[in-house]
Amino acid sequence: MKKYCFVIDVAKCENCNNCFLSCKDEHCGNDWPGYSQAQPLHGHRWMNILTRERGAFPFVDVAYLPKPCGHCDDAPCLRAAADGAVHKRADGIVLIDPVKAKGRKTLVGACPYGVIWWNETLQLPQKCTFCAHLLDGGWHQPRCVQSCPTGALSILHATDEELAGIVQAEGLEVLDSGSTATRPRCYYKNLYRFTGDCIVGSVAATVGDITECVIGANVSLHEGSKSLGERVTDEFGDFKFDRLPTGVADYELTIAHGDRQATRLKVSKKESLSLGTIWIEEL
Repeated sequence: MKKYCFVIDVAKCENCNNCFLSCKDEHCGNDWPGYSQAQPLHGHRWMNILTRERGAFPFVDVAYLPKPCGHCDDAPCLRAAADGAVHKRADGIVLIDPVKAKGRKTLVGACPYGVIWWNETLQLPQKCTFCAHLLDGGWHQPRCVQSCPTGALSILHATDEELAGIVQAEGLEVLDSGSTATRPRCYYKNLYRFTGDCIVGSVAATVGDITECVIGANVSLHEGSKSLGERVTDEFGDFKFDRLPTGVADYELTIAHGDRQATRLKVSKKESLSLGTIWIEEL
């Protein structure tokens, strides 16, 4: 049977919040019997957008991570309910029963991703429903996807076998829950923009009394004897190494341009690092 899942491209998200607002528009003040009761106007973010800044001025990289419910195949909230207060449909969508889940605040803490919210007024745990009421009514996508202007949000409706092939072919990833594998049905493209580190910088030199950026310099990065790649500086003399693992690491950076002697730098990072302007031998 075909099942639903989210596919989110971190590189395309611009934090416009259309997804967040469309979710509010669909669920605030609206009860959908059998699916959900009304979402409160304030406090809940069923489609939450997280922000991560990397580097330092003037080389700053900002990434945004839309984070809905993952509708996990091995959902901890489902196990915590154990009595039908949470159920997983055959099409992969996980729903919290708005009647059976009354007063079940413990379900909020059951989610390792922090995407279940507590409605104090209704005494009800609530979350993204994948707009199942709309899909059941003939829609082809939930409101958040329908309102995304950049194509950052999309869905797949595929069998497990088809999904496995797409995940492998497109290099899709899931968020680490920090606990046992939950097998979320929310996949990400370009997740490294949010979870990885980067090293950025700019290469410059002097020509007489004039300072110029160095275009076309070859920049290589090594960790011990392991090459982590090469970059060529752009029209502004800038370079960037991305997809680096997080945490403390020591690297060697080598800059070569034309027939002049290569410049070598020892680089230590604790997190994403901006090297600023690197001056090489006078042209």
